[in-house]
Amino acid sequence: MNLKRWLLLTPLLLILLLLQSYLWVPTYEKQATGNPDRLVTYVEASSGDAKILNPILNADSVSSQIVSLVFEGLLDLDENLQLRGRLATDWTISETAYLLVSSSNRFPDGTDVTGARLVKRIRAALMQDAFIELASNVRTVDVLPPASETHTIVIQEQDAEGNPVQQTVEVTVDVPERVVFGLRRVDQDFFQRLIPMIGDRYLVHFPYEQYVTFQEPVEPTVKTQVLTQVADRVPVAEHNPVIEFRLRRDVRFHDGHALTARDVKFTYDAIMDPKNLSPRTADFEPIKHVEIIDDHTVRVVYKRLFSPAINAWTMGILPEHLLNAESLDAEMRERNLSDAAREAFGMRDSRFNRDPVGSGLFRFVEWQGDEFIHLQRNEAYWDGPAEYQDYYLRIVPDLLTQEMEFRAGAVDYYGAQPHQVVRYKDDDRYQSFSSLQFVYTYIGYNNRRPLFADPVVRRALGMAMNVEDFVKYILYGEGKRITGPYPPNTQWYDSSVAPLPYDPEAARALLETRGWQLNADGWLEKDGRIFEFTLITNSGNPVRKNILTIAQDAWKKIGVKCNTQYFEWAVFLKDFINTGDFDAVVLGWSMGIDPDLYQLWHSSQAGPQQLNFVGYQNPRADELIVRIRQEYDLDVQRDLTYQLHRLIAEDQPYTFLYSPLATRVLDDKIVLVHRQDDGTESYEKIYPIPSGDISFHFHQWRKLELTPEF
Repeated sequence: MNLKRWLLLTPLLLILLLLQSYLWVPTYEKQATGNPDRLVTYVEASSGDAKILNPILNADSVSSQIVSLVFEGLLDLDENLQLRGRLATDWTISETAYLLVSSSNRFPDGTDVTGARLVKRIRAALMQDAFIELASNVRTVDVLPPASETHTIVIQEQDAEGNPVQQTVEVTVDVPERVVFGLRRVDQDFFQRLIPMIGDRYLVHFPYEQYVTFQEPVEPTVKTQVLTQVADRVPVAEHNPVIEFRLRRDVRFHDGHALTARDVKFTYDAIMDPKNLSPRTADFEPIKHVEIIDDHTVRVVYKRLFSPAINAWTMGILPEHLLNAESLDAEMRERNLSDAAREAFGMRDSRFNRDPVGSGLFRFVEWQGDEFIHLQRNEAYWDGPAEYQDYYLRIVPDLLTQEMEFRAGAVDYYGAQPHQVVRYKDDDRYQSFSSLQFVYTYIGYNNRRPLFADPVVRRALGMAMNVEDFVKYILYGEGKRITGPYPPNTQWYDSSVAPLPYDPEAARALLETRGWQLNADGWLEKDGRIFEFTLITNSGNPVRKNILTIAQDAWKKIGVKCNTQYFEWAVFLKDFINTGDFDAVVLGWSMGIDPDLYQLWHSSQAGPQQLNFVGYQNPRADELIVRIRQEYDLDVQRDLTYQLHRLIAEDQPYTFLYSPLATRVLDDKIVLVHRQDDGTESYEKIYPIPSGDISFHFHQWRKLELTPEF
């Protein structure tokens, strides 16, 4: 009897339980039911954990994501990808230029060169209308007295068996008088403008051997190498760009300690300390020295012209008082480290990297490895606190689980895959944003191979493919065709450059002008050789694998025989890309907003282990690349990048394919909050800035209980 009653009651209990769950357990639409803090807590999922939460040491994207919220740089990028002040209220860029006084030279009229005469002639020239552009830039002209400098030069040699060995050579350089110019703005052509006064041989013929004294006798070959290095260290004409930052006076680290110029200089010194093994070293290497003018003014002097260097100051600033030698020593004592451990101890070993203190929008709270990272908003943030009180980054390795968590309301953000985009765009519970990334995909041809040495041949191969097929069938329409070497969402991309037309017949006709004719088997042939090559890419990337198939089929239709192969990533790089031992390759670049393409396209970077692995060489491109990285005027720089874009598009060392769209999906109840002076709030839909970034206004995001009407 009891069993019968129990069997009757069990279904009723289950019905009541389900009814209770329906009425009381929060659904996606009512996530805040019984938990109002959910509205001020932002939760994001990541497939991997962070590694190290230190802005000068981290190198992975997850760590960078957290670091960007906890730390802040002197500068960052505004909505139009232009630099704006953050910890720095403003900054000025000027130049100090130096010209060695070469007494062995003569002026164009035959007069001997001295420092006094050189200054006198330059000052006189500045009064003439012919040098009005020069005069508008020169603020001061002075002469520095001679000086003596000791240099340690390291020479690379080979022993009797051909093994590389190093030799250290000590020399004394008697630096002659130098004319020092204070310039209002950086001018990479400044010394060329002086040639009418100093003569066209002055800058290239300086007798360094007269000014260098060797402390010990050396071989002639060593002497030549030493003089070459001295010329690099003490150039005849030297550009020293100068950036002076003025810091905000109301910024404090999360522990309450004021942020000053000492912290800025400490951050630079820590990056350049070899013991710290910072991956940021190359970004700051162009700096000659950093000077503290006062607590809120920092002067950065650069060794040479390199305009992208200013972008390095978007990196977060470290608290000197928590990471200086005294603080690290105290940590070692507290941790009771052995003498051997103390000897090896450095910033990379500090607990700071898992318990960071910055000055950013959020302060660090907790890190549970492979589970979550928890941040809380900085109530004392100089630009006002964020709308969200808490930020969680949860580690959810599986993408399917991430999507399920998002659809259940457990996380607020989901990066949709291309085939999922339409589904989310049609669901009014979500807001989705498809925008360009700083990434593009291409087919690169080995320009060293005779088959691909002719740009007409490369152009024909590009015209044989319908790039829209790649976008349509591989990316489900989530991509944009591109025409050149810059991401299309940057100001450096010349949108007026037309893409190659899809015209297989015209492509075959171009190849016929180069002697390729169809044989009886339907393949293009020239001098008894079939137009045949191998297109490779890395395994584990289905998109690139599909590109192989589509490209192979397109080229077959015009008589080009393309074989395809793909390799495990490490083998792909080691045996093919780094050695340049390939015909053609499908790859992509993840780019930044910097216009400097030296490593990717300059002819000097076309050797083994370098990034111009397709071997592109064009003297005009080299000239443009160098001028771009030395130009500080944005308008001039943009014109130069357009010229480079057009030149590379004409040469077609790559067939440029597309830039993919990234689709981000958010809960529709997340909005931008605008606070009014009277204490009321208004709301605005989240929108992407021109670059495509939707999180630029993240400090204004907040979730509402119900989706607002806009």
